[in-house]
Amino acid sequence: MTRAIMTPEASARLSRTGILAQDVSRLKYVSGAREEALRRLGIETVGDLLLHIPRRYLDFTRGYSIETAPLGQVCTIIATVDRVMEKRPRPRLTVTEVMLVDDSGVLRVSFFKQPWIAKQLKPGDRLAVMGKVEFAYGFKQMTSPHYERLDSSSSLGAIVPVHGACEGLSAAWMRRIVSVACETADVFCDPIPAKLRSRRRLMSISRALRSIHFPSSLAEVTLARRRLAYDEVLYLQLALRLRNDANLLGITPVKHMVKEHVSAVLKSLPFALSDEQQAAVDEILTDMQSSERIMNRLLLGDVGTGKTAVAMVALASCADTGTQACVMAPTSVLARQYASSCMPVLEQAGVRCALLTGSTSAAERDRMLSALGCGELDILFGTHAVLGDDVVFSHLSLVVIDEQHRFGVGQRNLLRAKGPGADLLVMTATPIPRTLALSVYGDLETSIIRHRPVASAGVTTRVLADANRDIAYGALRAALEEGQQAYVICPLVCEKDDQDELDVQPGLELDELGRPVSAQHLHSVESEVEHLSHLFPEARMAALHGRLSPRDKDRVIDAFRGGEVDILVATTVVEVGVDVPRATVMIIENGERFGLATLHQLRGRVGRGSLPGSCFVLSQLSSSKHTVASDRLESLEKSNDGFTLAEEDLRLRHEGEILGLRQHGGVTLRFVDLDADTDIIEAAHEDARELLRYAPTLSSQATLPLRLQVVERYGNIFKEVSGG
Repeated sequence: MTRAIMTPEASARLSRTGILAQDVSRLKYVSGAREEALRRLGIETVGDLLLHIPRRYLDFTRGYSIETAPLGQVCTIIATVDRVMEKRPRPRLTVTEVMLVDDSGVLRVSFFKQPWIAKQLKPGDRLAVMGKVEFAYGFKQMTSPHYERLDSSSSLGAIVPVHGACEGLSAAWMRRIVSVACETADVFCDPIPAKLRSRRRLMSISRALRSIHFPSSLAEVTLARRRLAYDEVLYLQLALRLRNDANLLGITPVKHMVKEHVSAVLKSLPFALSDEQQAAVDEILTDMQSSERIMNRLLLGDVGTGKTAVAMVALASCADTGTQACVMAPTSVLARQYASSCMPVLEQAGVRCALLTGSTSAAERDRMLSALGCGELDILFGTHAVLGDDVVFSHLSLVVIDEQHRFGVGQRNLLRAKGPGADLLVMTATPIPRTLALSVYGDLETSIIRHRPVASAGVTTRVLADANRDIAYGALRAALEEGQQAYVICPLVCEKDDQDELDVQPGLELDELGRPVSAQHLHSVESEVEHLSHLFPEARMAALHGRLSPRDKDRVIDAFRGGEVDILVATTVVEVGVDVPRATVMIIENGERFGLATLHQLRGRVGRGSLPGSCFVLSQLSSSKHTVASDRLESLEKSNDGFTLAEEDLRLRHEGEILGLRQHGGVTLRFVDLDADTDIIEAAHEDARELLRYAPTLSSQATLPLRLQVVERYGNIFKEVSGG
């Protein structure tokens, strides 16, 4: 797809680089079924093809015969297919057994639940297999190895790439087509300036693309991937920053004041700001007082670290300036929590506030919007309701968005459009690893609060097998006898819900239909209320989930906060925004079905006051099997530090699963390893800032190739700068 962009006249070499945007059908061998297959893989252009890097490599430089292949090690063996047999040792289980031979012996290779292999291979085929060599029943054998059928051109002494392929396009044909595409690499104009490549010790892009597809050694693959990872992060950083600069081009920032309202709020807080909170306040107020640049800042803080107090100081600055602020939260529960926490302090300091949600009555809404439009209201708290066309501000100068990753970029921009030039403060209680924050939120400066300003009693976490749930029920009964309250969290609202709609967390054992074997019974809010009513007949119980109307949600939360409900049975709607100091016990059903960040947020609802909290995570995972899911629960049990758990979550899961990167139009990170490539990410972050200081729109002669690549790679999130 061609994207329109205004550019100066380009050099001949730069023009030749335009081949990357050309349709893949222009390449030799690409037509008919092969062209259709490429498009099914999402490959539309030559550039798409060159970035379709191999999934793995067959290392023929260290090939073994069957006889010399060492037991217990991963080896590559080239041999000839002698027999192919299909067996069914039990219903629904197919085993394809392939006997390979060479001059030195016989190797038995077994593939489970892959019956199509029997149709692909035939006696006489030359096969390369890579896997762990074992010995059983008188034969050396491999189980489900990587394999490739070889043609006459494949030989020892080479590293053979194995690209992702599909029906109608074999791995061998993919290699031929990629080889043709790589022949164009020599004419590329490298987008990264030579001095920058030299400083970061990066390969040229031409060499990197050749090396990633057809390396002479596996060490060369590592160097090539480093260059592609750097490009990926740098281009994303530049796209995000250019998008913001384009949106704010020609808009004069509001120079906020710090006067009596800020002082009054600081005096009204029930505690003195911690050093980390004060540092965050200083950074935010410095940004807001700038007359040169509009603030774009991310405030990261674990559960209970006092981000709300920091935000209140920023909100008070708007009242000092005679302008307005809007705080948008993803749920009515969280919006009401913010309003109940902030409004007493702000109103005591003379700041006029209101709360707008879906449950606000029509009369109250009209009164509120009238006051907002004529400037009689300083701060508006709300949910998505604040995005309505009838919500008009007199002078909006600060937008505060909580749990940023739950909103799309479009919603964020829609709210900012209500106050052109408004400063932006986004907050999240979901700790984010620094590498992920730099990569995905690279357009935002970051302030971090790691520690609680006021120590709470804390929470103890225990992971229990489902059979040991009596331990959790015993703690729940003891808490109720002490007049305390409890949460019970379930993954479903009712038993009839489609379990397939739930996210399958990594590490769950799946059956042949792709369903989690370890969680055949999922608890629902409705069934749990009925079950607990029999176990604790004296307890007052209520249900809370996303299907309730806003008004009913508010009623349930108010009853729980007021002590009229002893046990709140809920879905993850209570993950953030519910603050009940006397709630001391939480039981999480089917804990293996939740992500690490969600589990950490949920347990943060207890132990928030002077009473210690207990969180019991019930799991149906088999104790005899070590899985990613069991690692996740073990990490939760060992650590209460959200940032430590965020790093562990990043190690266990893909970054897109953590933050929902669909907010960036499908952006995900294909080449960079956020766990291992810290140095690359830090370097790209620094270089993006330096490049834009040198050429704010990247339209100089030296940076124009870079601009073209940014637009081509991330055009879906990039807005053109007029005349750029």
